[in-house]
Amino acid sequence: MEYATSMRNGNCSGQSMESCVSPYPRPATLFASAAAILFIAIGVTGNLITALALLRCSKLRGHATTAFVISLSFSDLLFCATNLPLTASRYINEAWVLGDTLCKLFPFFFYGNVAVSLMNMVAITINRYILIACRSYYDRLYTRKYIALMLAFAWLFSFSMMVPPLAGYWGQFGLHAPTFSCTILKKNGLSPKKFLFVFGFFLPCVVIITSYTCIYWKVRQSRLNLQSYSTNGAVTCSQQNNQRREDIRLTRMMTIIFSCFLLCFLPLMLVNVVDDEVKYPTVHVLASVLAWASSVVNPFIYAGSNRQYRAAYRELFLGPPKIIQIHKSSATQSGSGRTTVTEMRQCSAVKSHQNAPFQ
Repeated sequence: MEYATSMRNGNCSGQSMESCVSPYPRPATLFASAAAILFIAIGVTGNLITALALLRCSKLRGHATTAFVISLSFSDLLFCATNLPLTASRYINEAWVLGDTLCKLFPFFFYGNVAVSLMNMVAITINRYILIACRSYYDRLYTRKYIALMLAFAWLFSFSMMVPPLAGYWGQFGLHAPTFSCTILKKNGLSPKKFLFVFGFFLPCVVIITSYTCIYWKVRQSRLNLQSYSTNGAVTCSQQNNQRREDIRLTRMMTIIFSCFLLCFLPLMLVNVVDDEVKYPTVHVLASVLAWASSVVNPFIYAGSNRQYRAAYRELFLGPPKIIQIHKSSATQSGSGRTTVTEMRQCSAVKSHQNAPFQ
């Protein structure tokens, strides 16, 4: 109880309680507490359902991308189940009341989980790029052995960056008393925050943006080639409109991924580097809430927007779909402006080829 009281007072020995109050407005801490509790419920449920659905779906379980998405869901699940409850306690009490050991472990797992999520996103984008631009190398690179090594590297690299401050060699983990925040503190005037910003956020961000930009132009070029074939009558369906809709859908999805990624992580990284003295406490609270949201929105962006993943969700809750047999005689109507079975298959094949990089 004495420890909790000292934490709430910011360890301000020799000072009055009034001179050592929380720098955060109470409405901001209440908002952060409510957001953390809400994200716990949504994040744990969403990421758990995503992981189970992908593990149970035989069609997706063997795909390389699925392994990275499951790893991403697992890291977000850990974040929502471990870090967010501790964060909610911090803001509810406006103090760290959970002891010194958890205060050191909290930032280790907090920043480690964030780094793992980013590394998994990088792995997904590189996987998509190699599938499109270097297809001849894809099967050789993405074997079970190499996928396991990639996943191990993502986790080990992310948490290895947290070892120096945990051991006290470069900065240290501990309580920042004025903000009752367990974070990275300076030691001997040194802190790894800028290093972690560059290697844990900036470079992964550059890789993701570059990869998706290359994917976009590669897919666009492929569709232009398909368009040239369609002008020769190879495909008689309304492919022009389909291609335009696919381009718009692809651009929209890319924009959502980039916007959500940057919106969630960039404010927190910038405010921790620029405003290290916490002169704008409300900005820190809002930036933190946005960072927590990344563990909630990732399943919806990377899984919920894909029809094969939606089918996996349905299969998880409703069971495998029933196969409906279509009589050949009822599917061979032509003329009177109706699309023939052959044309429908051609259109489906073209559309399947166009969507393949994102399935």
